[in-house]
Amino acid sequence: MDDVEKAILISFDESGAIDSELKLQAVNFCQKIKETPSICSLCIEKLCFCKLVQVQFWCLQALQEVIRVKYGSMSLEEKNFIRKSIFCMACLEGINDKMCVVLDSPAFIKNKLSQVLVTLIYFEYPLIWSSVFVDFLPHLSKGAVVIDMFSRLLNALDDELVSMDYPRTAEEVAVAGRVKDAMRNQCVPQIVRAWYDIVSMYRNTDPETCVTVLDCMRRYVSWIDIGLIVNDAFIPLLFELILVDGLSEQLRAAAAGCVLAVVSKRMDAHSKLSLLKSLQISRVFGLVSDDNDSDLVSAIAALITGYAVEVLECSKRVNTEDAKVISMELLDEVLPTVFYVMQNCEMDAAFSIVQFLSGYVATMKTHSSLQENQMLHISQILEVIRTQIRYDPMYRNNLDMVDMIGVEEESRMLEFRKDLFVLLRNVGRVAPEVTRIFIRNSLASAISSSSDKNAEEVEAALSLLYALGETMSDEAMRVGNGLLSELVTNLLSTRFPCHSNRLVALVYLETIARYMKFIQENVQYIPLVLAAFLDERGIHHPNIYVSRRASYLFMRIVKLLKSKLVPFIETILQSLQDVVARFTSMNLASREPAGSEDGAYVFEAIGLLIGMEDVSLEKQSDYLSSLLTPLCQQVEVTLMNAKALNPDESSLQIANIQQIIVAINALSKGFSERLVTSSRPAIGHMFKQTLDVLLQILVVFPKVEPLRTKVLSFIHRMVDTLGASVFPYLPKALEQLLAESEPKEMVGFLLLLNQLICKFSTLVRDILEEVFPTIAGRVFSAIQRVVDSSVTETNTEEIRELQELQKTLYTFLHVIATHDLSSVFLSPRSRDYLTSIMQLLLHTSCHHKDIVTRKACVQIFIKLIKDWCAKSSGEEKVPGFKSFIIETFATNCCLYSVLDKSFEFGDANTLVLFGEIVLAQKVMYEKFGDDFLVHFVSKGFPSPQNLAEQYCQKLKGNDIKALRSYYQSLIEHLRVQQNGSLVFR
Repeated sequence: MDDVEKAILISFDESGAIDSELKLQAVNFCQKIKETPSICSLCIEKLCFCKLVQVQFWCLQALQEVIRVKYGSMSLEEKNFIRKSIFCMACLEGINDKMCVVLDSPAFIKNKLSQVLVTLIYFEYPLIWSSVFVDFLPHLSKGAVVIDMFSRLLNALDDELVSMDYPRTAEEVAVAGRVKDAMRNQCVPQIVRAWYDIVSMYRNTDPETCVTVLDCMRRYVSWIDIGLIVNDAFIPLLFELILVDGLSEQLRAAAAGCVLAVVSKRMDAHSKLSLLKSLQISRVFGLVSDDNDSDLVSAIAALITGYAVEVLECSKRVNTEDAKVISMELLDEVLPTVFYVMQNCEMDAAFSIVQFLSGYVATMKTHSSLQENQMLHISQILEVIRTQIRYDPMYRNNLDMVDMIGVEEESRMLEFRKDLFVLLRNVGRVAPEVTRIFIRNSLASAISSSSDKNAEEVEAALSLLYALGETMSDEAMRVGNGLLSELVTNLLSTRFPCHSNRLVALVYLETIARYMKFIQENVQYIPLVLAAFLDERGIHHPNIYVSRRASYLFMRIVKLLKSKLVPFIETILQSLQDVVARFTSMNLASREPAGSEDGAYVFEAIGLLIGMEDVSLEKQSDYLSSLLTPLCQQVEVTLMNAKALNPDESSLQIANIQQIIVAINALSKGFSERLVTSSRPAIGHMFKQTLDVLLQILVVFPKVEPLRTKVLSFIHRMVDTLGASVFPYLPKALEQLLAESEPKEMVGFLLLLNQLICKFSTLVRDILEEVFPTIAGRVFSAIQRVVDSSVTETNTEEIRELQELQKTLYTFLHVIATHDLSSVFLSPRSRDYLTSIMQLLLHTSCHHKDIVTRKACVQIFIKLIKDWCAKSSGEEKVPGFKSFIIETFATNCCLYSVLDKSFEFGDANTLVLFGEIVLAQKVMYEKFGDDFLVHFVSKGFPSPQNLAEQYCQKLKGNDIKALRSYYQSLIEHLRVQQNGSLVFR
């Protein structure tokens, strides 16, 4: 072993036994050898004599690199030497009377040799080395070793150059075209003849060699003359190989792969149809039923589905009636086997079941009526859909426990099912009655054979029924028919043994909810619906995910049926007693910690039921009192004992109070403002008492943010429910909420004030005047960091909260201004903040990155001008405001900010902002007359004078659209004139 071989072995070592420094030296040594002039002769010499596979691989890799990089600078002699030597190795010829050992090496060495040959072909075929393929053919008589090498060469040519399955450069595409053209003209017929002879000769003695040849041939069918394969010799041979029992499965599968390549070859539709008919493909149908897991069955399944796809495509493209009839006959012949394959065989990844079936269903839309065989095919398609949407039983426990595997499988199936349900809808449009009968029979079958073991079949049948409901319009569902009535009756009256399964229980409830429009018109089913949701199939299901979803769906059902449920209120409340007791029970310590939203939907459903005026006042009061009294008592007891609680107890009690507030909040949603304030004030009094109790939480737990958030949410709800009668409670509530000034909490506080202003308008003036100074002080202090862009903040979450506060502040100021409450800004305690407010609004209206926010600020200024400025030149309501508007707002916002090129007229929101800016000018002119006009024109309009005159004319007119259009063209003219530089500032 010489130094080169030692260095190569060390550089390839992966055992870790070699010192890293020594390995690095070996790699560098090998790299230097590559750069020597004699590298090619060195490599070929090693390939002839050395049997070490590492050395062989390195030498072939080096040769390939040298040819790729240095081919243009090589001498003719060197090229000839490399060409002859590599070809001799591949053909089992001696080099200088020495036999090369490469073809005795492992497959990866022979693959590398074929890649070197392809690299030479890339540069030399056909102009320099035109006979490479023709010269190779005589050597095939040497037997399997050379045949194998020739197949590897053709495969490598396909992988490295010809196949379009890989991205290619423009140069590679051009070379591939040149190589294919030359091969077609020169040697493809001889190569095909060699394939035929080899397969015929070796089919019984060396099937492995035949498989290699056929797999190679399959790659080339797409671009060689199809007549070389489709003839009286080759096609019979291929089918003979497929159909003869005694041959190896791999050989039969390889032959099927070649026929599939023939079937898939692109050609004129009429020629393709003739070809497909001539194949008599029905000969292979029987082979798919033998052993569904074998390679042969997979190959036959791929052939049959590929054939069906091509026939379907032909049926769309042929334009003669005879051809259409033939294509339909071929489809009818192959479809039963295709359906069998879809349901029983491993499908080829390239075949899309949904895409094929959707294409076939689309062909039926053109028929006025379906033939008997088409109806049969529709039934088979529906069976395929049912089979495909069924979950695999192996995942049953994972799906029930909702572990990671279960979550992944459920997500995968949800995505996978989407297209199948689209297909179901299409089938339903083509054959609605067949579809409904199939779904009815699927449900009946699931009911009759239901057991714990067939949960997946039941789930699939219910999913089909749900999907059918999705396709029906509300009107069709309300009207219904005999079949729909039968389906709903079967659904509601069935208790599946596998109902404990999470997926079965969920789809069962979802399906009932889907058909509620039908039940709404057929009230005789209501008791069955209530039973399904209130017993162990729904809210009392042992699986928490099912019971939660059942609670939500039940609430939706109550919302839909409402007054129709009045006769059942006692029954419903009785069934929900244990759920309600989890909240109303005084034994807090025994409660399991749960999410604060648990039970909310149940309480909302109860609220919707007992909050109806159809319920008598006496019963309504009793129902509500039985719920609110124990809940409020728990809160009161907790608040009384709050100081005596240790930290663990305190956190548990806080969680319990959160749940109680959520429950009461949800309960109150069923009671309208009219009922609690006008028709039944006694009910309103009960909610006022509840509000009084819950407001105490803010006093006892002033710094517990989750509790404050929940109480704030309840106040929002009481504003909607109690209307103006909530006013006496607001001062205390607002005082407690203002005690904390964190940005996140201040946002919630401002949203509450916005709600109050929008609902009560000027009625909240006194309350607003009281709290506004405190709000202004805290908010301006908090948002200073956002306004001051020179401050760099590292706490991005804090900055995000401050930005949210600033955004809410703009909305708050806008709501005040647009609800006739601008006088709040002028109250004695608020005037100190007036300058800060004006400067903030000015800066925002000119520079804020959010155009909608800028528009809101301009609208605020418009309203303030209207409120604070009289047309007559009397005493100013707000001293200095007029001059501020004329000299600062008008110039900076209405002119300079619009002249800036960042103001894009092509943006829809910006155009809306521009409309408000133009309106502001109109309002300023109406209020200030020439005082505004003279100043604005003098600041913004350079010569010529006629620009100013036209602007004044448009401003004084009544056409706001004409003014806006002119002002836009004026701004665009000024931008060009100033070349983007506002020199006249």
